[in-house]
Amino acid sequence: MGVAFVVAALALIGVLLLRGVHFDVLQPAGDIAKQQRNILVFATLLMALVAVPIFIILGIFAWKYREGNDKRKKHDYKPEWHENTKLELLWWGIPMAIIAVLAVTAWLTAHSLDPYKKIESDKKSITVQVVALQWKWLFIYPEYGVATVNQLPVPEKTPINFSLSADAPMSAFWIPSLGSQIYTMNGMSSKLSLIADHTGEFTGYSTNINGKGYADMKFTVRATSDAEFDAWVKKTQSSPNLMNEQQYARIAKPGTMDAASYSLADSNLYATIVNKYMGHGTHTMSDGTVMKDSDMPAGDEHKQHDMEGM
Repeated sequence: MGVAFVVAALALIGVLLLRGVHFDVLQPAGDIAKQQRNILVFATLLMALVAVPIFIILGIFAWKYREGNDKRKKHDYKPEWHENTKLELLWWGIPMAIIAVLAVTAWLTAHSLDPYKKIESDKKSITVQVVALQWKWLFIYPEYGVATVNQLPVPEKTPINFSLSADAPMSAFWIPSLGSQIYTMNGMSSKLSLIADHTGEFTGYSTNINGKGYADMKFTVRATSDAEFDAWVKKTQSSPNLMNEQQYARIAKPGTMDAASYSLADSNLYATIVNKYMGHGTHTMSDGTVMKDSDMPAGDEHKQHDMEGM
């Protein structure tokens, strides 16, 4: 029965792939996602070295020692048999070796795929500040003076350095086609670096249940050419829709909404959102860096205190 289940599952996956069904995790569009896909495949094949033989042996034993097979005398009856050193070394040694390999792999990839580690590239990276709301995503491009809701335009082959926080119950930011999931929480600024290897549209999700609108908390990543991205930035910068305190207060209310673009009126919006949940003496800079008063350069501390009083 176990063998039949595995065969059926593999057959189903094969049929879906042949019919053109897209599995974001298995068909990545970014370097980080590709490395994670390779780890997934490697770990699955490694564990299959144990699982597949066990299912095969299960079938053989079920057939050989089935009821009514005594008359065939095709198996030895050894009621006093109790051990076999070679077999025990085999069925304990192989799993232990696999666990050791998986442990080393997990250790190495936990460092090489650290979400806080920036991606090396010949192209200049872009900073995007992310705020999880109920039940929508706000994206702020401080370098370009624009902001969006539920859509994330990015240029292809360009590292994107995310700073992520929340002004709502905890969410989890994940773009399966591009890689790593990371949580977003109030008063906390997390980091994540991703890259899109080619143009296309990819779906992002919140993978942490955070209320009745959780299922609709999705956004679209649009990876375009540099020229198309620059044209979108210029168009959005001149948009009459302003992302200011009043507009933010409106979109921060619980509820879903369609994708929208805004000209950014407040370049410190992200820091303001994070700082309102921070303890005294701790501040978030406009680039998402969290600093204590004692660590802040001269002049910046006063600026941050002034901003808190806005």
